[in-house]
Amino acid sequence: MSLSIRNQLPATVVSVTPGEAMATVQGRLSGGQMVTAAVTMSAVTELGIGAGSEVTALAKATEVALATGEVSGLSIRNRFPGTVSRLTLGAAMATVVIDIGGGQELTAAITQEAAAELGLAEGSRVTALIKSTEVSLATA
Repeated sequence: MSLSIRNQLPATVVSVTPGEAMATVQGRLSGGQMVTAAVTMSAVTELGIGAGSEVTALAKATEVALATGEVSGLSIRNRFPGTVSRLTLGAAMATVVIDIGGGQELTAAITQEAAAELGLAEGSRVTALIKSTEVSLATA
């Protein structure tokens, strides 16, 4: 299956915390970073997700927020520090590719106005933020 979702990060599941209807799944990326996904219990069961499972964490570029300063006091679980490796400015939107280490990249689609206000340029240090509820999981 091919997907239009730009952010497809291979991960190894470290833990699954079940709830009544939802579960949180924590996975380790190749660079050692942790990714958290909040998915339904039925998805955990149907996909056979458990500790040691290989999954792909998926997040749309429009669901990735960027910060240039210290990030604190947020409920957002997924915080990936990195460096802007590519910046493409359009009339209304900007596409920002962030090197998060371990040979992995995240893409954020933000407004051109936000990119300008953040002073983004190639080489800028940023933190990519993704709510766990915006991360989907896929298995092979």
